[in-house]
Amino acid sequence: MQKVPMLAEGYEKLTADLKALRAERPKIVDAIEEARAHGDLSENAEYHAAKERQGQVEAQIAELEDKTSRAQIIDPKTLSGDRVVFGATVTVLDEDDKPLKYQIVGQAESDAKQGRISYESPLARALIGKSEGDEVEVTVPSGDKFYLIKKIQFV
Repeated sequence: MQKVPMLAEGYEKLTADLKALRAERPKIVDAIEEARAHGDLSENAEYHAAKERQGQVEAQIAELEDKTSRAQIIDPKTLSGDRVVFGATVTVLDEDDKPLKYQIVGQAESDAKQGRISYESPLARALIGKSEGDEVEVTVPSGDKFYLIKKIQFV
């Protein structure tokens, strides 16, 4: 079983989402029972909507339970070294010498606007294993991009 790396805050978010979905289960069952009381199920839109929502919630619960059971929680503050690894915060210079800062995080925690990129993203895969001063090339839909690793931090 493959572990799913994530930061502690990502794990907390997943468990909070899981708790909220589990709390929704009884409400969905009540909605199904209420819709069933209206009679003919073949043309009962409320019943079909409630059953569909139940299926969605159960699928989400199963996915979140799977992720949390395989979670490998990593604290970047306990890491060190001179190479980019999961949890590292990396400052790179783009082709215009503009500094960009990214933290490599788990898929559930990624948010490009916040500078948090998934370890599965093309940029993160290019950065992992590299050191300060290394140049990386990333192929993206708009073409090839080049970055120079300026700084690696574990915060």
